[in-house]
Amino acid sequence: MILKKLQVKTPQKDLLTNSYIVCDEKSKETMVVDPGGEPERIIEMIDILGGNLKYIFLTHCHADHTGGINKLKEVKGGKILISRDDSVGLYDEKISLSYIIDAKNPDLEADSRIDEGDMIHLGDLEFKVIATPGHTKGGLCLYCEKERLVFTGDTLFSGTWGRTDLPTGSFEEIINSITFKLMTLPDETIVYPGHGKTTMIQDEKMIYLELRPKDF
Repeated sequence: MILKKLQVKTPQKDLLTNSYIVCDEKSKETMVVDPGGEPERIIEMIDILGGNLKYIFLTHCHADHTGGINKLKEVKGGKILISRDDSVGLYDEKISLSYIIDAKNPDLEADSRIDEGDMIHLGDLEFKVIATPGHTKGGLCLYCEKERLVFTGDTLFSGTWGRTDLPTGSFEEIINSITFKLMTLPDETIVYPGHGKTTMIQDEKMIYLELRPKDF
């Protein structure tokens, strides 16, 4: 697998989002996770890799994670994937928060609405969709057992979790998502979040073990 991380600028220039380009080395089938902005940079990297864009995967509907999809799909094609719950918010600025960062909502309809347990394939690579509500109602993570990695969007960051004070957010749901879904992944799983630095499941566990309800 080839994995490239780009920190892309949204229209609000001081806000950087991690956009990931995943490419199967043999087939060159490619997926972009959260093209939040600067689609030209993403397109250039796909071209450098010789990739064939198959999927544009959105971990959630916030505009700082979706700002580049119009241009990216126009130039490279690829199917837009998003959860059922966030597929509505993608086009509602009160939920996508596009007005806050001076961005526009996508003009394109999502190609597929995906659910917990769905599998996404790139050549020999297999990714499992994990529903992780909390930051938004339809937040998703994407886990690859073979490569021991998970893309967590704005659900899990290094040392903390995503905001829950935004529309459709829930503190209880995000803690449950992290504690009972992400923290059950193997310790050596590498976490690729929507903002900030990479971490590992084993390095985050103590935070969430302390937040679990006690039996006494």
